[in-house]
Amino acid sequence: MKFRWTQTSIEDLTQLTLKGESGPAIAAHMGCILRTVQNMQSELGLRTRWIRVPWAAKERAMLRKLYPNMKTEQIAKQIGRTVGQVYRQAAKLGLAKSKGYLDSPDACRLRRGDNVGAEFRFKKGIVPHNKGLRRPGWAPGRMSETQFKKGERRGLAARNWCAVGTIRPDNEGYLRIKVRESNESDKCYGFGNTHIWPLLQRHAWEQHYGPIPPGHAVIFKNGDRAECGIENLELVSRADLMRRNSIHNLPEQLASVIQLNGALKRVLRRMNEEHDDGPAKPPIRDAGNAEGRREANGY
Repeated sequence: MKFRWTQTSIEDLTQLTLKGESGPAIAAHMGCILRTVQNMQSELGLRTRWIRVPWAAKERAMLRKLYPNMKTEQIAKQIGRTVGQVYRQAAKLGLAKSKGYLDSPDACRLRRGDNVGAEFRFKKGIVPHNKGLRRPGWAPGRMSETQFKKGERRGLAARNWCAVGTIRPDNEGYLRIKVRESNESDKCYGFGNTHIWPLLQRHAWEQHYGPIPPGHAVIFKNGDRAECGIENLELVSRADLMRRNSIHNLPEQLASVIQLNGALKRVLRRMNEEHDDGPAKPPIRDAGNAEGRREANGY
């Protein structure tokens, strides 16, 4: 039963608090739980002094005698302790309720033999009263004032949101650009979805030259991942990218031959492009000019 404060009980609480009585002692005197006392003291602005009162030998002896066969709430009032303190001290002393108490109505939720609460449970075949009932926007009382609206962001979601066009680095140092908002069909959000946050160098290349062919990567000429200007980007095949990243493992003479071979291919490709009448296409670089560069892995 909820404790009701009266003018007399409030005056008693004030006097006991000003005398320096501990919270548990005041709760036992008032006949309520400690939290009720603390809440009222906070409302009244009373400064309290919480003193931990150790259990006396007399109190422990009384607890051993009463705990097996008496309700814990009654024991707390008789000893002058809170219910929580009684439970904790009983656990330290290894006390337990007797079988006779557990079989009695006083045991309430501790009873196991007579299936307490069975009459209040759902029976097989009972249909919930709200089954199949859809009430979009239904909110009793003032509930609708605090409900999320469609498209609304709050808290961490609002602080982390970025506008379309925002450029941010990922964990590997590559720049990514937000190109659209997420929708319900997206399986993941943030940097995990490359359709929302693609790599900036790939996005810049596609804006200038169109889609990137399969099996190719956009890398940086000077090795700086932060410089995503189109003049610093080049398109290479995955095979060439692999050779660039592994050429340092080859003998020096063989590496020089590969570089010269790449240089020769570039000269021949440039001559063919100048001979063609059509518009020049973006060059697909080979592995020959890798000397002295730090190439980053492509996307």
